[in-house]
Amino acid sequence: MPARIDAQQRRQHVVAAAFRLVVAEGLEGMSLRKVAAEAGLNIGSVRHYFDNHHDLVAAAVHETGDRMGRRLAKHTPESLVGLRGEDAINALQALVEEVLPVDEARCAEAAVLLEFMIAARTKPVFRPVTERMAADLHQLLADALDALGVAHVQGEADRLMALIGGLTIDTVTPHGSLGVDRVRATLRAHLGAVLATHEECPRR
Repeated sequence: MPARIDAQQRRQHVVAAAFRLVVAEGLEGMSLRKVAAEAGLNIGSVRHYFDNHHDLVAAAVHETGDRMGRRLAKHTPESLVGLRGEDAINALQALVEEVLPVDEARCAEAAVLLEFMIAARTKPVFRPVTERMAADLHQLLADALDALGVAHVQGEADRLMALIGGLTIDTVTPHGSLGVDRVRATLRAHLGAVLATHEECPRR
């Protein structure tokens, strides 16, 4: 008797194949046919879970968000309360690095997310997802900064978001070709400056 196929497991297998193709070939290089070949399935099996290219793209991006979200969940704002000096910098850097391309897995996630963000510029159907992901990250950063007692958390979160975006682009693309050490050093310098200013001039 043939083994029973778990539908959720099979769907996740297809999503993982789509994710790998986006990393390797970009959104335009990912088709249902290529995903089927990458997953070792026939195209009918892929269409059973995804009707079109848009659905596959959205699934790959949601996979990216889910991976990042699981890591970020380990860094609660409550765990930052009362930290100062190097302890505060280390904790905040560990949080931010969860969404930066500082290893192979996170580089792949950043590549998928960047492809999707670029596509959203001309394809409005993708914008709600990118806007929600950005808003969620901004809120998490603002909450973390607030827990550390930083003043003007919305503005500081804006600047940190911009830094994350710039470091991601300069790492994933040939634009800057930053290495991990430079990414981490740049981030640490920024966080150190933000937290040092707070400790010198605590909010009232």
